[in-house]
Amino acid sequence: MTAKQLVLAIIVALAGAWVLNAEEPTVIPLWPNGAPGFENRRNEPELAKDYWIRNINNPSLTVFLPPKEKATGAAVVIVPGGGHRELVFNAEGVEPARYFNSLGVAAFALKYRLARETNSIYTIQNAREDAQRAMRLVRSHAKEWNLDPNRIGIIGFSAGGELVSMVTFGATDGNTNAADAVDHVSCRPDFLIEIYPGPLGVPETVPTNAPPAFFLAANDDKEPAGVITTMLEKYRKVGVPAEVHLFAKGSHAFNMGDRSKLATIKNWPQRMADWLADNNVLDPSVPAPGVK
Repeated sequence: MTAKQLVLAIIVALAGAWVLNAEEPTVIPLWPNGAPGFENRRNEPELAKDYWIRNINNPSLTVFLPPKEKATGAAVVIVPGGGHRELVFNAEGVEPARYFNSLGVAAFALKYRLARETNSIYTIQNAREDAQRAMRLVRSHAKEWNLDPNRIGIIGFSAGGELVSMVTFGATDGNTNAADAVDHVSCRPDFLIEIYPGPLGVPETVPTNAPPAFFLAANDDKEPAGVITTMLEKYRKVGVPAEVHLFAKGSHAFNMGDRSKLATIKNWPQRMADWLADNNVLDPSVPAPGVK
């Protein structure tokens, strides 16, 4: 190899490394010093293998911002599933985030504490607190990330769908007396999306100011199918917009659909994209969907 060829090879290698680093998403802890009451555990490493992540002691958001030329100002917090025993983080966190980025939506994949993991010291309430904090953190950084604070939604898969309901239909106002300014901000989503959700968090009634909703599951996935039909009826009673897709087949945990042989399941993200477009989530020139 000549000197000129060597220099060129080094430049190409450095350029490749820069591209990889540029695409590496930022990870932000939900709390700078660790989760309240569990600060001493924040440095314990996560466990990751195959498709799952466990041992989450320092809950965080992984930030995926769309290219500036595509950005719509909309954002979504993504809550992966895993039965509160593990997180299906790549298939229900990273992959959805990349899809939302392709629509011009900023995406924030949540790692939350797991109440049903073996020997867990956490509760479902801790996971709910993580999801609430995630919404507040994103909204509090809206200016920094060029987001519309009235166009921030949430999507959950399976157990993550339960947390979406817990956040949406619980107390959402900020606490103006809190020492942490992030806690002053509302955690109410401006739109919600639940994909094959579990039964926890289903409210007795849906408030009249509930955000517009998108629900999707397969009918042969009995429990989530029952959840979304129940939620549709509750939404209909109060006249709040909701869209439901209940496919004949597909079972549970089909993620973003690309691993399925069923056309309906493979293409389900397009149904969501259509709904986002029809509800003006993707159009910054019209009023935000969740504003009353």
